[in-house]
Amino acid sequence: MKTMVIVAHPNLNKSAWNHALLSELKQQPNIHIRDLYQEYPNWSINVEREHQLLIEFDRIVFQFPFYWYSCPPLLKKWFDDVLTFGWAFGPGGENLRGKEFMIATTTGGSENEYRAGGRNWFTISEYLRPIQSTITRCNGTFLPAFVSYSPSAEALKDEAKRYAEFIQFSQTKLAQ
Repeated sequence: MKTMVIVAHPNLNKSAWNHALLSELKQQPNIHIRDLYQEYPNWSINVEREHQLLIEFDRIVFQFPFYWYSCPPLLKKWFDDVLTFGWAFGPGGENLRGKEFMIATTTGGSENEYRAGGRNWFTISEYLRPIQSTITRCNGTFLPAFVSYSPSAEALKDEAKRYAEFIQFSQTKLAQ
């Protein structure tokens, strides 16, 4: 299974968490990593290229910091520009059928803060529903999310391994 990880972090070089996750992924076979903020610094997304890449890969992982209860703005623009009527959904919009999509996100809060009655009132799954709905509307299969709840500096390496295993496990399990 060919997996593409689309990283959308406005300050990736300053993110110890996301950097650690990516460092571990770079050691894994069959995982192609792309950085949207590096590829599109002027925010002019090459839709045709994105369509070609989406067709080429079996699984697409969106990796981003949980940013004001959603994704960073360039990823939202990517969804708006790339997942178009007639290509991703609607009449003729069958290009993502059979593709698997996953979210990998990091939070600045603990897991207890993301629950009913917690500081943020809702679970991460509840906050991610708009993206889930977008993917399923576009005929994709939405897989469970990988969430890293503010790991300590000491836990980063283990958290990165857990991330890589999460993606590999899902690939192995679904291939059977």
